Parts: sequence; structure tokens; C-alpha cells
Amino acid sequence: MLQPDDIRAAAARIAPYIRRTPVLEVEGSPFGVSAPLSLKLEFMQHAGSFKARGAFNTLLSQPVPPAGVAAASGGNHGIAVAHAARALGHPARIFVPEISSPAKIAAIRERGAHLVVGGARYADALAACVAYEAESGALPIHAYDAWPTMAGQGTVGLEWEEQAPLDTVLVAVGGGGLIGGIAAWFGGRVRVVGVEPEGSCCLSASLKAGVPIDVTVESIAADSLGARNCGPRVFEVARRHVDRVVLVPDEAIRQAQRRLWHSLRVAAEPGGAAALAALVSGRYVPTPGERVGVLLCGANVSLDTIPV
Repeated sequence: MLQPDDIRAAAARIAPYIRRTPVLEVEGSPFGVSAPLSLKLEFMQHAGSFKARGAFNTLLSQPVPPAGVAAASGGNHGIAVAHAARALGHPARIFVPEISSPAKIAAIRERGAHLVVGGARYADALAACVAYEAESGALPIHAYDAWPTMAGQGTVGLEWEEQAPLDTVLVAVGGGGLIGGIAAWFGGRVRVVGVEPEGSCCLSASLKAGVPIDVTVESIAADSLGARNCGPRVFEVARRHVDRVVLVPDEAIRQAQRRLWHSLRVAAEPGGAAALAALVSGRYVPTPGERVGVLLCGANVSLDTIPV
């Protein structure tokens, strides 16, 4: 089980390689609430999302074989692994599905990784990646259900707690490595609420079933929040430390993207705006005086796809 000390160790390990991303205190009315919000601007991280934290922690915490590293990704994890591998001098092979956005595919290529595009969904890319790892001996870097990945992502929570007073944080969920790491850090001291698209909700479905289960995936945020199964490690942490998971429709995600652009000139990808969509849609309603943090976790998006 992931412990706060693991996250502290990850923070020290990756500190030379990542950015300490800022927190912006904003008036909440443009986003559907009257109270101020604490926005954690993690889309300003290297490689455009929080994923760089887990990628660096994995690469720095174990030996890397001559074959280098391999990862399956909807896009953001692949960008982060390519970025970390290049920074540390390792070859990388990244497997992405056909639904990955052109902006994310271009970002992976720009970072020098060998890119393999194939399969309809993340699960297809993962199967191809696992086969390559077995054949080549490359080090696998799982996008979410691995302790080093989760410990790296948990450093977002450590950092955030140092920057702002918080009662509740809203965190988008794909496979759950981010919310698992953050929830393990807070350990119940801060309420952690997951936000999933209605069409891609593996964590909420698994918590309801009592075991990790597969779900179908169909959402505008599927290239970043499109995991079919959260996996046993994420499930165990979430079962203990995540307060609840709320579901949001795709239209609320589009609305959150729109409001971020118009109010703050922030170009968030759909997955990066999903946590805010919980407030925009009223699926999460803060109590009076509640200090709410919203994690804006990714901005690997083409500007011409932002709904205006």
C-alpha cells in the first residue's frame, strides 16, 4: 500500500526534473459556485500534464535496461515518458490508440520516442505494449496502476497542501493513478472527490461493484480519461481514501473548457477540464465556507478544438 513516506521520497527524487506548479485563487462564480476556488495549474508541468511526475519517479527509482522503456498511453503518459526518457538518456517506445489526438501524437514524436499507433482504445495499445516488453526486455512504465507511478503523481497533493488551505479537492479520474496518489497523501485529512465522464467511469463502477471491473469507454475525454479498468492498486487506495466519485456529462466538460478559456484564457484539454465540470454541472455542490481545490491536470490540446 502506498504511504505518505513513499510520496515524500518521490518528491525529493524528482525535484530536479519537474516544475512546482502554481496555485491560482479565483472567484468561483464563472464556474458555478459563489465561493473562491483554488485551481492547481498542473497543466503547466513539463510535457503538459501531471504525468511527468510519475514517469520521472519510475525511471529514477529502478535500473533501466539497454532496451530502454515502454509505455502504453492515450497520449499524456506517452508524452511524459518520452520527455523523461530523453532527459535521462534512455530510448523509449510509446504505444497509443487511434483515438489519440494529433496534438498528443505530435508531442510524443517531438520528444524523440519511437511511436506505435494502433488499436481502437487504450486497452489495445496496452496489449501491444505488453507484448513488446516481453519480447524486448524494456522497462514497463504503467500509466496508473503501479506504485512508482502513483507515488510520483501523489506529489501533486504534497505540493498543493503546502500552497493552499483545502477542505476538498476535485480530481479527474482516468485509470486513477493521480487520484490514488493524491488520496494516499492526504489520507483523509482533506476530502478527495473523483470526477469521471459518464461514458468513461471505471473507478466509480469498480467501487460500486466492490472489485475492479471493466467498463466500456465513450467520451470526448477518452484520450486521457479512457481506461477500461482501474486496476487493483488504484482500487485499494481509492476504496480507503477517496470520499466519492461523481460523474459528469461530456457537455459539462465542454462547458468547463469554454469557461476556462473565456474567464482565464486557459486552454484545457477535455480531461484537464473534467474536475471543474463537476462544479459547472452541479454534480458537486460545495457547502458554505468549504475551501475547494480543483486540479487542472492537462493542456495537450489543439486550440482549434477548444469550444468557444
